[in-house]
Amino acid sequence: MTEFDCDLFVIGGGSGGVRAARISATHGAKVMLAEEYRVGGTCVIRGCVPKKLYVYASRFADDFENARGFGWSLSEAKFDFAALKASKDREIDRLEAAYRNNLGRSGVEIVTERAIIAGPHAIMLASGRKISARTILVATGGHPVIPDLPGRELANDSNDFFEWKSLPKSVAIIGAGYIGVEFACLLQKLGCQVTVILRRDHVLPRFDHDLRMGLTEAMERGGIKIIPHSAIASISGKPDDLVVTTSNHEEIAVERVIFATGRAPNTRGLGLAEAGVHLDDQGGVIVDSYSKTNVPSIYAVGDVTNRIQLTPVAIREGHAFADTVFGNLPTPVDIGPVPTAVFSTPEIGTVGLTEKEARETHDVVLFKTGFRPMHATLSGSSERMMMKILVDRPTDRVLGVHILGHGAGEMIQLVGIAMRMGATKRDFDQTLAVHPTAAEELVTLRTPVS
Repeated sequence: MTEFDCDLFVIGGGSGGVRAARISATHGAKVMLAEEYRVGGTCVIRGCVPKKLYVYASRFADDFENARGFGWSLSEAKFDFAALKASKDREIDRLEAAYRNNLGRSGVEIVTERAIIAGPHAIMLASGRKISARTILVATGGHPVIPDLPGRELANDSNDFFEWKSLPKSVAIIGAGYIGVEFACLLQKLGCQVTVILRRDHVLPRFDHDLRMGLTEAMERGGIKIIPHSAIASISGKPDDLVVTTSNHEEIAVERVIFATGRAPNTRGLGLAEAGVHLDDQGGVIVDSYSKTNVPSIYAVGDVTNRIQLTPVAIREGHAFADTVFGNLPTPVDIGPVPTAVFSTPEIGTVGLTEKEARETHDVVLFKTGFRPMHATLSGSSERMMMKILVDRPTDRVLGVHILGHGAGEMIQLVGIAMRMGATKRDFDQTLAVHPTAAEELVTLRTPVS
């Protein structure tokens, strides 16, 4: 039998790679993991976690204002962006240390340098060291993309944003997916003048129409300028004094520009093609339901596969890989209906089919409500919530649930459990309400809209 330096070599220390490494090690595998930057990946270091911390900070602006309606008298509140960044950096340092410690306790050897594939069972490190591995797992994630246009070097991407040392007075955000709307809302709440430029008519193009419309209206009501049906032709000027020229010949003067126009798989220069691994037209690694490539010894999980680009999906894929390859428990990736949240303000929680998708394939009964949440009553806030439930008429099974408003992300996690179990509208109706809450609307909706 051929001897290898390790049973598993993982390239990439993000959420999927770390989970795969740890679980494989607990199954008895000898595991090495290479990460050339910081352990934790996009989500922990420069994505979900720092973003959510910034979102929390931004929402205090509304909390301070709304408190007056509940009897609080507050002196002038002052915000210090540098202090927020310092606190964020300390928390990210703590989390990275925890990730490293957990890998070490599991017996995973961490290699802090770049690694590329040199063959079906071979890894070449930047230092020149060559390592043989029975199995190789690619978990290198993705990176933000800035289109090739005049002045692109003057723009920032989402990675750059988390290194800002000061807060600009004005920002143009290009794109209106998850990252675009989250950044737009938090920056507006922190005091920036925000302009969002998007190719389509509303934000979040793949989401339910009512969510898109509701968020677009809330963003505009909050002072964010949205320019639809437009693209960027060029950026000119100098740092902190920029002019964005759109395809409609509109000129927008801002201090900074952020591109949030998508992400691409990190596969360039990894040696995948040379090893015979098939890639899609965007550079994503093509895998089967067990995360195996066409090369039997090479697997891939997470954003690098260009499947669903969500951290929990990468974690699930990494765990399933470990159980399949080293746990003697073949586990195809079955994620079912995917609950997800957008941490805009107001927040979005959604799971299952959009109304458009549902009506294309089912006889749909729609339940929908819009209301002013209780915490907005005394404050005089104009905030509103929207909830809708899509039901298959013949079977009564819930096809999709969509929530816009405070706490939507927390609610949709629990709704996701019910939908995973095949919940019907009758199951929702027979569940006692928790009163007074916004979430009780999900179990008290009785009259269909259509």
